[in-house]
Amino acid sequence: MDYALIWYGLIGFAVLIYVVLDGFDLGIGILFPKATNEAERDLMMNSIAPVWDGNETWLVLGGGGLFAVFPLAYSIVMPALYAPLIIMLLGLVLRGVSFEYRFRTKRGKFVWSIAFFAGSIAAAATQGIMLGAMLQGIEVDARSYAGGWFDWFTPFTLFCGFATICAYALLGACWLVIKLPQELADRYYDVAKYWGGALVLCIVVVSAWLPLTHEIVAQRWFNLPNSMLYFMVPALAVICIWQLFKSLNNHQAVRAYLFGIGLFIVSALGFSVSTFPYIVPFAVTYADAAAPDSSLKFLLTGTVFLLPMVIAYSGYAYWVFRGKLKHDEGYH
Repeated sequence: MDYALIWYGLIGFAVLIYVVLDGFDLGIGILFPKATNEAERDLMMNSIAPVWDGNETWLVLGGGGLFAVFPLAYSIVMPALYAPLIIMLLGLVLRGVSFEYRFRTKRGKFVWSIAFFAGSIAAAATQGIMLGAMLQGIEVDARSYAGGWFDWFTPFTLFCGFATICAYALLGACWLVIKLPQELADRYYDVAKYWGGALVLCIVVVSAWLPLTHEIVAQRWFNLPNSMLYFMVPALAVICIWQLFKSLNNHQAVRAYLFGIGLFIVSALGFSVSTFPYIVPFAVTYADAAAPDSSLKFLLTGTVFLLPMVIAYSGYAYWVFRGKLKHDEGYH
């Protein structure tokens, strides 16, 4: 049994779940300026209050799993991404602090609203920048990071940061049309269309940018006949985009949210096609970076019990707090 491959899939799954779940609550913060008043912002925050802490559990699972299971990859990726990683963590801390303080003050409420927005933008942008840095490739020499301090700061990574902001804002808007009272929710259908259109353009640009700058990616996608199978990915993306905008036009909130998630999943499949089997693109494979099989097997035994528990309590929280919010209801 290839335990390293299983863990490669599990960590990818944890990161994808984090992006989907924490993505919409980061999107709520990004959309804070769209609210007409502080009462509407209260409802926006109340829509994520029961679940936002649990959403970040998946980030711990992904990062902790990388450290325990692929220590070589961790030792290379961390020095390459220290700066954006620290900015992301500071953004998440600022969000957490502003979440609590905003409901405890009146005169300074606008300050913490700005802080919540700033923390959300910082966290979303740096996550995209780190993804872009991974996709553009990390320089490795003798199993160590060999690049410079600012290799993560390039036009491609900055564009990926903007694309992530668009993606999270789309998910946030789709979440709001599900959760906000109807008279407030209707306005966010147009907001979702705006950010969805921007995301589609970003996907097109990134999909063209990667093959043009990486021969290995171009060969993967355009090497017939094997690449015929990979063209299912853009076909699925077109279906998700079509159904997303159709659902938004028809004011079908849950369908729009689900197809937004589908677009995230298809994008993740595209990244997997471009980078597999590398865990540090395009230098170290998952097999080369893995810990000994005995360690992988031991950790997998614990994960078999832990992962269903995390999924169960997350699902239970979403079930208990399902449905639309009412005015003056929620976290105070």
